[in-house]
Amino acid sequence: MDLAPDSILLTDRVAVVTGAGRGIGAAPAVALARFGADVAVFDMDPTLLPEVVEQIGALGRRCLPDVLDARDDDAVAAFLQRTHEELGPIDVLVNNAGGTFRARFEDVSPKGEHALIRENFATVTNCVRHGVPLMSDGGAIVNVTSVEAYHSAPAFGVYAAMKAAVEQFTKTLAVEYGHRGIRVNCVAPDMMPTPGDEALAEGGTHLIEGTFPTPLRRMGAAEECAAVIVFLVSDMASFVNGTSIPVDGGTIASGNWKTRLDGTFGL
Repeated sequence: MDLAPDSILLTDRVAVVTGAGRGIGAAPAVALARFGADVAVFDMDPTLLPEVVEQIGALGRRCLPDVLDARDDDAVAAFLQRTHEELGPIDVLVNNAGGTFRARFEDVSPKGEHALIRENFATVTNCVRHGVPLMSDGGAIVNVTSVEAYHSAPAFGVYAAMKAAVEQFTKTLAVEYGHRGIRVNCVAPDMMPTPGDEALAEGGTHLIEGTFPTPLRRMGAAEECAAVIVFLVSDMASFVNGTSIPVDGGTIASGNWKTRLDGTFGL
C-alpha cells in the first residue's frame, strides 16, 4: 500500500447509510459525502431527511433519499436495487438503524422482545442480505453497535444482547466475504448525546458527583463516530477486518473507574 493523504478520500464511491435522519446516522452520511462519496440514505421519519439531503447536495454529491423501515425486507431490497441502478454499484454500507426502550427484562413482553430483535438485528441482516450482492469487490461494511455489547445493561437487556449479536455477526461476515475483498467492521459509540436519547436518559443513572463522564473529561459528538466510520471504509483501513472499534472516550477501558475533577481515579 502506498500511504498518502488521499488514501482517506472516497471520491465517486457509492455509500448507503441506514437510519440517516439524525445523530449517528446523519453525521456519517454527511461525512462520507464530504470525503467524496455519493450517498443513498433512508429513515423512517420523513421530517428528518430533508436537512441531510440538503447538506449532501451542498457538498456537490449525489444523494438518493427514501422513507422506509429497515425491518421491512422487501422495502430494503427495493431501495438497494434502486441505489444500484441510479448511483451505481455499492461501495460502502453503514448499518446504523436501530433503537430501544427502557424496561427491566421482567417487564418486556414477548412482543416487545421480538420488536427489539427485529429493530437491532434484522435491520442489519436485511441490509447485508440484499446489499452484498450489489456491492463492488473491495467494498466495506460498518455496523453500528454499542458499548452495551460489552458489559451489563440493566433496563436494556435485549437491546444489549442484540448489539452483542451484531458484533459477533460482523466477525462471521468478515470471514465469509473476505474473498471478495469486502471488509466488515463495527463501531461501538458511547457518551455521544443525540436527539433520540432524551427519553432514554430519563430515570437513568447519573454521574458520581465530582467525576467526569469519560477519561477524556468530556462527552463525545456524532461527528467523532463519523470520523472513525470514514476511516474504516477508506483505503487507510485496507487491512482492518472483522473488528469493533469503541468510540467512547475510554469508557470501556475505564470500567468502573471514574476520573475525578483533580485528575485522580476512584471506583
